[in-house]
Amino acid sequence: MWEEEIQFKSEQPQPQPGPPAGDNKPPSANPVVEAITQLGQTSTPSSSESNIFCLTIIGQVEGHLVLPPQNKTTKYEHLIPQLVAAEQNSKIEGIMIVLNTVGGDVEAGLAIAEMISSLTKPTVTLVLGGGHSIGVPIAVAGNKSFIAETATMTIHPIRLNGLVIGVPQTFEYLDKMQERVVRFVTSHSNITEGKFKELMFKTGELTRDIGTTVIGTDAVKHGLIDDVGGIGQALRQLNLFIDQRKQSASTGGLTQ
Repeated sequence: MWEEEIQFKSEQPQPQPGPPAGDNKPPSANPVVEAITQLGQTSTPSSSESNIFCLTIIGQVEGHLVLPPQNKTTKYEHLIPQLVAAEQNSKIEGIMIVLNTVGGDVEAGLAIAEMISSLTKPTVTLVLGGGHSIGVPIAVAGNKSFIAETATMTIHPIRLNGLVIGVPQTFEYLDKMQERVVRFVTSHSNITEGKFKELMFKTGELTRDIGTTVIGTDAVKHGLIDDVGGIGQALRQLNLFIDQRKQSASTGGLTQ
């Protein structure tokens, strides 16, 4: 009886050695399933061979302070290297900037706007949904700007967050920063300084602030944005700029 029990136990299947502890890695996800989970579609258009680089600025422009995790943000330290890379990449012939932003950090927004305006390659900006606050200088920084018919842009004075010292120097600093925004917008669009300040300091329109909200055609009427249009019009204009740049380069090469 004892021998039979021993023989029975010896015939039991021996446990196979498993992976070492701490090495329980999930199997690699199916790329099709991953695309459906993240984007709701089975495949995405390939942009590896495109000569146009699309830069999106959505949510709130994050500056020197990290915003709460529930905020949809665009970090300016992520955009600047992308713009530098697009400028250096010989395969990229045009850059399109798509905006749907509520604004954010003033210095970060101006830094992005200055980067866009200083690019040597053709740039077109498109406001979809909204291009509010510091999104206004970014929206006018390209060679040509478009705005969707239903998109809005809020123009209001600069505000300070955090500790504010009630001394004249604080007001002077705020006024200088605001002048930087006004100077950039008026120099990169067709709106006059007087009209822009009129919209900025208008009372009675915004519930909890002073300023103005302009919609689509109003932004074009004021000279803030060049034209009303969507993705098709923006791409058509960008391709036109690219063709003109190629023609001027070839003409310049022949004359030399």
